[in-house]
Formats: sequence, C-alpha cells, structure tokens
Amino acid sequence: MAVKPVLLDTFAYIAFKRNQSEAVEIIRNIEVIGVNTVIIGELLGGLMIGSKSDTNRQQLQQFIDSPRVKIFPIDQYTAEYYALIYSQLRRKGKPIPTNDMWIAATTIQHELSLFTYDTDFQYIDGLSQGKCLDDFIS
Repeated sequence: MAVKPVLLDTFAYIAFKRNQSEAVEIIRNIEVIGVNTVIIGELLGGLMIGSKSDTNRQQLQQFIDSPRVKIFPIDQYTAEYYALIYSQLRRKGKPIPTNDMWIAATTIQHELSLFTYDTDFQYIDGLSQGKCLDDFIS
C-alpha cells in the first residue's frame, strides 16, 4: 500500500495526540509527515497556554525529532504560492486565516497532501487534502 506524503496541520496533530483512532491510523501509516514553521508556531502557542505545557512541549519535540517527520521551511517560493492562494480566495470572496494560506502554500509547493480536519481549506483550488487513510492512498 503506497501512502502519499502529507503535511500535518494543527488540528490533525491535536486529533492524533487525543488518540482519535482515524488520526492515529493515518500517522502510523504515513512514511513522510511534513510540518512547517507556521504549524509548529501554532502548536507551541497553544501549548504555552495549556496546563501541561512542559509535558506537551516535550511530546511535540519527540514527534518533530522522528525520522519520519520533515520540517518544510517557508521561503520565497512558498510566498509565491501564498500570493496565488490569497488572490484566488479574494476573487472567490472566501477569505481564510493567514496561517491556513501559508499551510496550503507549503502543501502545494512540495506536492504533498494536507491531513486536516479544518474546513477552511476546501476553498483552495489544487490542494490535495484528506482526513482518513483512504484519502492518502495512491
């Protein structure tokens, strides 16, 4: 079974940490799990206000340190994809949060599929996304 590489968004990571069976199944079966610095920032921000900040931060670092996890940087090429997504959504009259546009731009730039439970991404043309393992099987 060939499984596409994914970019894991913030909600998907939270579902995995909450042991939601579908999210756990996806994470167990994906060979390349991508994150970008925006996702890491969102996760760290959430952890800083939580009651188990130190433990959750250590668990996040262990996850990031996994050999299956790859951090995709935001660069000038990502900015080009961001600009395309921004203009597309403006024309459609469907604004979404800025961080979500950076996440989508990274996903498209690196030809990944986005593992997400966030419905905002549905408005972005050309974005491969899913929320169950079958969505990522090629």
